[in-house]
Amino acid sequence: MINRRTFSKAVGLGTGAAAISLSGLQNQASAATSHRTSGRPVPTVPTITPGTHTSFPTLKQVKAGVLDIGYAEAGPAHGPVVILLHGWPYDIHSYVDVAPLLADLGYRVIVPYLRGHGSTRFLSSHTPRNAEQSAIALDIIALMDALKIHRAVFAGFDWGSRTADIIAALWPERVKALVSTSGYVITNVKAQLAPQAAAVEHNWWYQWYFATDRGKQAMEDIKLRIPLCRYVWTLVSPNWNFSDATFDRTAQAFHNPDYAAIVLYNYNWRIGLIEGDPRYDRYEKLLAAQPPIHVPTITLDPALDPFTAPGDGTSYRDHFTGKYEHRTIANIGHNLPQEAPTTFAQAVVDADYL
Repeated sequence: MINRRTFSKAVGLGTGAAAISLSGLQNQASAATSHRTSGRPVPTVPTITPGTHTSFPTLKQVKAGVLDIGYAEAGPAHGPVVILLHGWPYDIHSYVDVAPLLADLGYRVIVPYLRGHGSTRFLSSHTPRNAEQSAIALDIIALMDALKIHRAVFAGFDWGSRTADIIAALWPERVKALVSTSGYVITNVKAQLAPQAAAVEHNWWYQWYFATDRGKQAMEDIKLRIPLCRYVWTLVSPNWNFSDATFDRTAQAFHNPDYAAIVLYNYNWRIGLIEGDPRYDRYEKLLAAQPPIHVPTITLDPALDPFTAPGDGTSYRDHFTGKYEHRTIANIGHNLPQEAPTTFAQAVVDADYL
């Protein structure tokens, strides 16, 4: 969950993704203002009841980089693209209401399963099942290349926010605008080594649990994994009265054969218990410096999210140097897009029109 604080053929990202570069780090300022038209009327997203939709009309697979990525798609094939990124322990159904709202406004909406989730699979049994933050971001760049998407509006929460933030920071030419729940969440592993206040550490109980043999066994045992994930839902979204059917739809994504390996790797790497793959060191070094984000951005803080103290976003405001808005969403917990789909979808549209 949220923590506050080019690859070439060697990585196997494929022909398109092999062209990834870090040129955006030198060109962020110009990218932030391109294709912007001030004064355009902003469409209003219609209000719907959360849970109105229960499935996606179209699920697809595409080989991208080291993965065969499963994703939902909605909206016109030639519409402006929005990429929606989920977190842990969630899946694409966090956007099951958001996607049709945006599709009805003419957007082409792409909602991928992250590595280790749902129908996304590694192409080779020999590929390390690693999950440092840059690896997940590169998966999405590879997905864009495979789908011939040059530029998109990005929106996410939890792992999805982090992934979107990274792409906006390192490859801003691929990002038209950004919606980042919980603000700037790019991980600095060294900063993670310092102890936090007891209340903060308490919120991260599962992170420490996964660092133990007992936690590892629980994550690897599907009979224990599923109720553990459901328990996390109840803690981080205290006002969300989700049904058994709602949870069960998402829990199907937790049956992925690489799920435990990816989750355990991510959390153990994040607190410095394991070393990352050297092939990603170049990117992690850049991310450890906490690079600024220059693309137009709206940050969202769900007021009931235990990982984010609601406020005006001043603690991370300096990381965003382009057009910017911050919003605190009352009475909503961690899974913001599924708990408040109209609010989230409106933020996506507003970011696109900044």
